[in-house]
Amino acid sequence: MAKAAAEVGDHNNKKKKGAASYSGRQKAAIFLVTMGSEISSEIFKYLREDEIETLTFEIARLEMVEPEQKDSILQEFQELMLANQFITTGGIDYARELLEKALGSAKATDVINRLTSSLQVRPFDFIRRTDPAHLLNFIQQEHPQTIALILAYLEPNKASIILQNLPTEVQSDVARRIATMDRTSPEVLREVERVLEKKLSTLSSEDYTAAGGVESIVEILNLVDRASEKQIIESLEDEDPELAEEIKKRMFVFEDVVMLDDRAIQKVLREVDTQEMAKALKSVDTEVQDKIFRNMSKRAAGMLKEDMEFMGPVRLKDVEEAQQKIVAIIRKLEDSGVIVIARAGEDELVV
Repeated sequence: MAKAAAEVGDHNNKKKKGAASYSGRQKAAIFLVTMGSEISSEIFKYLREDEIETLTFEIARLEMVEPEQKDSILQEFQELMLANQFITTGGIDYARELLEKALGSAKATDVINRLTSSLQVRPFDFIRRTDPAHLLNFIQQEHPQTIALILAYLEPNKASIILQNLPTEVQSDVARRIATMDRTSPEVLREVERVLEKKLSTLSSEDYTAAGGVESIVEILNLVDRASEKQIIESLEDEDPELAEEIKKRMFVFEDVVMLDDRAIQKVLREVDTQEMAKALKSVDTEVQDKIFRNMSKRAAGMLKEDMEFMGPVRLKDVEEAQQKIVAIIRKLEDSGVIVIARAGEDELVV
């Protein structure tokens, strides 16, 4: 207390600090104090423990701040958020153009520089905002590895459009390369960007960036049309059976049963053993459970619930195995035309 009182007293003898004199941490502390405890507590939920400790320390040792400095810091925050929004929407050049109109050339450059000094911009940032149809025409003649690299950085819904419209003989090759892709050095990324003659984004870090992998291609394949998906999977089965099986296992997870309509669920239930279903439902949320229970008679649903209760604790491995068996049944029913899982680019309803 004595130390705090001494610091406050010493503050009265100091010259007023300008907003520029505060460190980034101090500005963050002032911002949080200005926002109030309710908003600050919500912000803390998105921070790491070490960040919370650092900011709490800065808030605790914060000196009195004049209203003018608070306003200046809030204005700086607003400018940075505005710049970040513009960059996300249209890239750095787009952000600079709009900020110059709003703040003037010098101020816009200052804001952009401060933001991009700590901002990691994803590779192919410009291409990711290009219309998929135009991008398809632009990249389809490139080497499959180049196409795979670009698709791995695209949003899955756009990547799926491009993948399903590539030549048939290229689709599975690109899919395999995405699935087996791990990390790509920034030198390779810059070389691809240079060859494509696109002014994309500035790589602000020399860290290796991760993209691709099985999860990436699964997410893309889940959005392509069924014909393209089937052709790609069949080609992969010939080229790399283990990879194809791994992809198929993840293509439709058990929780996705909520996407099926009631008639499809009922057809699935006719093929599934009750004990397997009881195990499969042990670790899922109520939405999935309710979807199953609603499509059973009251008596059958009651018996299933009793089986789940009397079953007691079940190993996660056993739960996952039961879920995978049911997923295999669902995919078998789809392949045989008994049910149809609606996908992007298709107009069919689940029957």
